[in-house]
Amino acid sequence: MSFPAILVMSLFAVPADPVKVVVSADDTVITQSCRVEIAAGAVIEDANGNGVIQIKADGVVVEFVEGSDLRGAGPAVPWNQLRGVGMRVEGVKNVTIRNARIHGFKVGLQAVNADGLVIEGGDFSDNFRQRLKSTARAEDASDWLWPHDNDKGEWLDRYGAAVALQSTSGATVRGITVRRGQNGIVLDRVNDSKVFDNDCSFLSGWGLAMWRSSRNVICRNALDFCVRGYSHGVYNRGQDSAGILMFEQCSGNVIAENSVTHGGDGFFGFGGKEALGDSPAPEGFDYTRKGCNDNLLIDNDFSFAPAHGVEMTFGFGNKLFRNRIVDNAICGFWGGYSQDTVIALNQFTGNGRQGYRLERGGVNIEHGTRNRIQDNTFKDNACGVHLWFDDDKDLLQKPWAKANHKGSIDNLVANNTFTGDQLVLQLRESKQTVYVGNKAEGVGREIDATPGSEPTPAGDVPSYQVPQFPVLGDRRPVGARAGLAGRDKIIMGEWGPWDHQSPLVRLAAATPDGFAYEVFGAADGVEAIEASGGIRVNVEAGQGGGPALVKVGADPGVTPYSLRIKGKGFDEKVAGTIIAASWNVRVFPWTNEPRENLAGWRAEAQGPTSLAVELPALQLKYGGGGPKELGLSEAIKNSPIGPDRFGTVATTKIRLPKGKWRIQTVSDDGVRVVVNGATVIEDWNWHAPKTDVGIVEMPQDGEADILVEHFELDGYAILTLDIEKAD
Repeated sequence: MSFPAILVMSLFAVPADPVKVVVSADDTVITQSCRVEIAAGAVIEDANGNGVIQIKADGVVVEFVEGSDLRGAGPAVPWNQLRGVGMRVEGVKNVTIRNARIHGFKVGLQAVNADGLVIEGGDFSDNFRQRLKSTARAEDASDWLWPHDNDKGEWLDRYGAAVALQSTSGATVRGITVRRGQNGIVLDRVNDSKVFDNDCSFLSGWGLAMWRSSRNVICRNALDFCVRGYSHGVYNRGQDSAGILMFEQCSGNVIAENSVTHGGDGFFGFGGKEALGDSPAPEGFDYTRKGCNDNLLIDNDFSFAPAHGVEMTFGFGNKLFRNRIVDNAICGFWGGYSQDTVIALNQFTGNGRQGYRLERGGVNIEHGTRNRIQDNTFKDNACGVHLWFDDDKDLLQKPWAKANHKGSIDNLVANNTFTGDQLVLQLRESKQTVYVGNKAEGVGREIDATPGSEPTPAGDVPSYQVPQFPVLGDRRPVGARAGLAGRDKIIMGEWGPWDHQSPLVRLAAATPDGFAYEVFGAADGVEAIEASGGIRVNVEAGQGGGPALVKVGADPGVTPYSLRIKGKGFDEKVAGTIIAASWNVRVFPWTNEPRENLAGWRAEAQGPTSLAVELPALQLKYGGGGPKELGLSEAIKNSPIGPDRFGTVATTKIRLPKGKWRIQTVSDDGVRVVVNGATVIEDWNWHAPKTDVGIVEMPQDGEADILVEHFELDGYAILTLDIEKAD
């Protein structure tokens, strides 16, 4: 029989030096100050989910001895299978934890009802993270996060965290490092606390996540590259990852001097489902002025996001001063339904180049009231400022809207400088906008307003003072990673973003006779060792700081393969199936809507405007440009086929051995796959990039006739097809 280790208060005199505790078993309870020692390489699982180390006394100081690491799983356990809690602090006050190093858990350190907690230093890397299904070639919608519910602890249950504080006040978290995880620091109902000098970067979820947390100071943290859902030049989604997440009535927080670059969003704030009336509220709940309110964002860098630099929706009285907001794909600031926001002295540059239709540019505010955009510098944005109202029927029936909504009205755009923006100001059904004192140079157009939305060229311009704020910490993270500027530095693997240091191997693209793998961070060279026969392997050294390439090819037919890719500090096995075939591909513009008149659409596929080409693989990443942009043939390049409303029909005959085979497509929009006369994939509708899978069973070795039909409506387009053994 084994018993949990328990350290209790001694009845004798306490020595001057702290007690040393050797942690070797689960459920180690600590009730006095001590130094923790753990044997090198030891693995201690949290069998019952309540923490391997449990702090159960007020005022204790726990410090990890140099070289001691608390590990909940061995290195062979995948990140998405990590479980349990490394250290738990519950129901005690004024505990200090120094230089903890905790790895291999669902939650590294969890503190509940732990007022006055201090966490100083330490490394909380290599805790839980999900395996991502999105690839460099296409997004998988299942990777989207859902931060909208957390009152029952959903964040930790679903996504884990390196450090999680719950129902705690007056805490301090300083000087910790988090890598190779999903979430860094989670604050759940945490008030009047300080988070500074931390580096929670290169994560696949949230660097810092806040839920119902108010009056906290978040200062001088590096929260860079907290991102998923991005492939440079292919798709920019973000999937609700963020450097800083603030959900459900978080108010009065100070966010100052943080580097929050390359996040899905830099900052993602949302008033909350309870605030809107989407989830049950306490009896007598007053929806008036409910949201994430009166927060100050000052002197931060919110740049290079796949989605928004700053998103703050359904909030009141928030202030953005002197922030750097550069090269965010959709827009710099998105403030739907925000009121009384002050946006002043910020730099908005190059935002909105990959925006979605009219959601693009520097500042976008839908249904906003009394927002003030003053003394900012705008440069080279798709649009400088865009304000609008549209008929959001469902939202306008919410209790929040009935209590607060006034429309897009009474906004101020004053004393800003616009240089090189495609459009300075766009107003759609937006009333009583004061536009005064602005300077525009080298812009495409200055004002685009729907009738009745024309701005007022004169009006009161209220003065303001730059708010004072507490400066905490010694680090200067803003600008420290200037060498990684640009969204092209976001390199996603199957577990998260590359940290630009440790090696990363990822499947990059199909080649005419196989696949290519990119190997990042292998400065001392790459070796590829064939593990299965019948394939060709070629290794190309990286050029100009780029990744090395390992190309795998095979002769015509279907060739499963496996391969080891090795280098200094890494040894990875990859596997797949090469489909080397000859595809007859026809592309054509269509006038018959394929969902309504399939026969007419198919007739156009064989008509005079249809053009054919032979291709070795079906890997058509049309993007936003359509067939003309892919260099398929001179005839297609010079054809009138546009980027929208075109079709693709592809056929091939390929030999498949006996057994079950998985057909996988990535498409945007509709796709249909027919094998030997039987439909195996049918997704004949409008959709964003989506993966579909069908199974083909060959009763014996033989040839498979494959037909693929695809239509594109508008926007982004892609069609790829892969085949692999189903087992």
